[in-house]
Amino acid sequence: MNFHLPFLPFRPAKPRNKGLTMMMDKGLSIRQVEDFISVSAEYTDLVKMGFGTSLLSNNLKEKIKLYQAANLKVYLGGTLFEAFLVRGMLDKYIELVNGLGLDTVEVSDGCIVIGHNKKCDLISQLASQFTVLSEVGSKEAGIIIHPTRWKNMMEAELSAGSWKVIAEARESGNVGIYRPNGTAHVSLVNKILDKIPQDSILWEAPQKSQQVWFIKQLGANVNLGNIGYEEVIPLETLRQGVRGDTFFTFLPDEVKANFAQQS
Repeated sequence: MNFHLPFLPFRPAKPRNKGLTMMMDKGLSIRQVEDFISVSAEYTDLVKMGFGTSLLSNNLKEKIKLYQAANLKVYLGGTLFEAFLVRGMLDKYIELVNGLGLDTVEVSDGCIVIGHNKKCDLISQLASQFTVLSEVGSKEAGIIIHPTRWKNMMEAELSAGSWKVIAEARESGNVGIYRPNGTAHVSLVNKILDKIPQDSILWEAPQKSQQVWFIKQLGANVNLGNIGYEEVIPLETLRQGVRGDTFFTFLPDEVKANFAQQS
């Protein structure tokens, strides 16, 4: 913080287990990574090399080392995991992850169908070597998963060894836990939270309106992902209540009442 401002919500220090921000790198250059680290690393916990961009991004190992030197946990997008798996190349995927010096992986089935028992077996296998995030939900628009199924899958994946379960939304934020117009499936989110601890879920929320909704519903320390590299500090201002959308969210009632009386 550059100066003191009272009545800001508590944010745990890094490394933290809640209030996580996951930034999606969709092909940043080395210069962009350096610039990002210089201004946003303090507010970022995870960096996902989005979908299959790590196949094409130049200077991949150098980028990863820069992120890791800034104490950011880096992992490859789940779509790349699926691309290896569908080709029968899981061993090669593990080789790749180890060769890049990564300690975290994402297990997803957003593009391909994997029996859930098989998915949990994969999570258990990888969790013996890596920190695992597993993603629940389809990337295809129009595919509806019953809330009970969401809850059961998340619970099973956490039991299998996932550190966090990711609620799918894609980088567009209009599938999975969101409607096509980007608004949240409120009943689905609430039913998931009836069974799954909030701190165990990372909600993909690429749109500002989605970030605002989750912060207002679940507080400053909700886990949010698929955040654009230029949106990390704007997101932190939402978490801290110093942006219009959440300006009054964390102010004590007496402060608001006193100001109203003076006005």
